Amino acid sequence: MIEINPFAELSRTVSVEVMQGFVTLMIALVAGGTLFDIIHKGSAKYFFQRWSREKGAKQRDPDLGETVTTIAKTTVHDVLTQGEFCSFKRRLAHLLSMWGFVAYATATSVMVYSYPTDAISTPAYWPQLWWVGAAMVSAGGYWFWFFIRVDVAAEGNSPFRFVRADLFVVSLVLSTTFALIWAYCQATDSSMTLVALALYLISTTVLFGSVPWSKFSHMFFKPAAAYQKNLAHLNGGRNHLPAPADKPAILGKPKKHSHNY
Repeated sequence: MIEINPFAELSRTVSVEVMQGFVTLMIALVAGGTLFDIIHKGSAKYFFQRWSREKGAKQRDPDLGETVTTIAKTTVHDVLTQGEFCSFKRRLAHLLSMWGFVAYATATSVMVYSYPTDAISTPAYWPQLWWVGAAMVSAGGYWFWFFIRVDVAAEGNSPFRFVRADLFVVSLVLSTTFALIWAYCQATDSSMTLVALALYLISTTVLFGSVPWSKFSHMFFKPAAAYQKNLAHLNGGRNHLPAPADKPAILGKPKKHSHNY
């Protein structure tokens, strides 16, 4: 089952043009939504102003080797391994979701555009990657939603509480969940295949169509912010907090107060 291209099977009832058109539309929604987000929220203007301030305040000009090393470290630590998360559980949940989505989206594009009608000639690793990627997103998303969310753990809110900030993770998890359900129903010739397909398409449309109002575009902004921060630290153009005093006694000893209980 996991070695069969589900989109090639779908092409028996849905034309290739429709499938490829839908995926192309989703890509366009992401690009357009991200651009709208940049213009509407002024993200590009903010980054440019911040870069200009830090450039004007820089104290040294690092050589090419230092710059390349900083970029490489940032790529590995902040982008590829989500090293900014101190909590191992939170970091693992984000890694599962991030790399699962990359695998899922890549496999979807390859199977839809390169092997839209031929399930036999589709290399088995593409549908396998699709299944594994969708499963990783679902696992990371549900783990985050039910066990890691700060407001649930700290404030005792219901795990089913939903606000606009949750739109991205909820639509993402539902999209991959319904994708797996649809592929399973299709492979087993279930009577629920069309229902699962409809839910898959609806949740996917919400995921990619809600970019201007969700945190989807943060996937692009976070790496940019990490590179900017670390390069600014390298040239000394970023403000730093003063180092902790090694002789607190010079500030004066705290006065002792008497308390009556």
